[in-house]
Amino acid sequence: MKKAYKIAVVNGDGVGAEIVPAGVSVLDAVAEKYGFQLDKEAFPFGAGYYKENGKFMSDDALETLKGFDAIFFGAVGLPEIDDTLPARDYTFRVRTSFQQYINYRPVKLFPGVDSPLRYKTQEDIDFVVIRENNEGEFVQSGKILHADKPAGLAVDTSIFTRFGIERVAHYSFKLARKRNRKVTNVTKSNTLISSLAYWDQVIAEVAEEYPDVEYSKMYIDNASASFVLRPEIFDVILTTNLFGDILSDLGGAIMGSLGLGGSGNINPEKEFPSMFEPIHGSAPDIAGQNSANPIGQIWSAAIMLEHLGEMEAAQDIMDGIEHTTAQGNLTKDLGGTATTVEVADSVVEFIRAAKMATV
Repeated sequence: MKKAYKIAVVNGDGVGAEIVPAGVSVLDAVAEKYGFQLDKEAFPFGAGYYKENGKFMSDDALETLKGFDAIFFGAVGLPEIDDTLPARDYTFRVRTSFQQYINYRPVKLFPGVDSPLRYKTQEDIDFVVIRENNEGEFVQSGKILHADKPAGLAVDTSIFTRFGIERVAHYSFKLARKRNRKVTNVTKSNTLISSLAYWDQVIAEVAEEYPDVEYSKMYIDNASASFVLRPEIFDVILTTNLFGDILSDLGGAIMGSLGLGGSGNINPEKEFPSMFEPIHGSAPDIAGQNSANPIGQIWSAAIMLEHLGEMEAAQDIMDGIEHTTAQGNLTKDLGGTATTVEVADSVVEFIRAAKMATV
């Protein structure tokens, strides 16, 4: 019998309706090639669903999604919907409910793509941002009091636990062992002298368990500058929810476009489904034009298959992306003229043409 995986497909909003099907076409190609089955079911959740139903997902959505092996997601949000709602009512809700405490965001310069960093090469830009995904600055523990009064105030509280810090640290060091054995903790403990001093303390303790991995600490301001000036110093970056969100967008920029960035919201233990999505937003201004860059979504498909254990299929997708960009099949954001569908078709054609590896 074929190995089968249950995949929940959530296009979301804006360009999600174009890039997710593009990613699915690539998934179907590698599934056929490598002999596994993807049992896909589509769900209409997102801001569009909210407009019709007053909520971003159905009441039984989490219970339903729990039965899947993975969630393949596009983007959420529309201009006419309050932009404080999508994260709270969809993205963060899924991430926390399914203990997707790892946000895995790789940064890599693809062949045929010019980085804004004109002196940097593919060897210089190749690292991973590991963002703690369930705690920190985005727990939304806060309140606004007396908003219209002279004494009005607003408070948001960051929450860091030993449990949460240890588990993301262990994941990062284990990942570094598979790469170049280097972990950089990006922090700001010189000013956030309680929360991030504790973050640093716990990570340093975990680092002692991995003597074969080089460990260093860098403040977020220095790290931001180093992304631009010397990205080659990084391998695995371990950072907080807020800093990881910002740095991974900067990573997308130095790759050439946010449209290139893929990611995974991962529950490493596979007790719950993980969710895979591009790092960019829903881009409603270009929705329906067949011009959105699908590579971030396709890269997310590769990350998903790697998480599911289909390593050869995941690598085939990555090879297909590199072949496509090297051939100049680039969308408008990268200075090209290719459409969303054309880029995806190029990856599919490569997969179908490339021979399977022999043992």
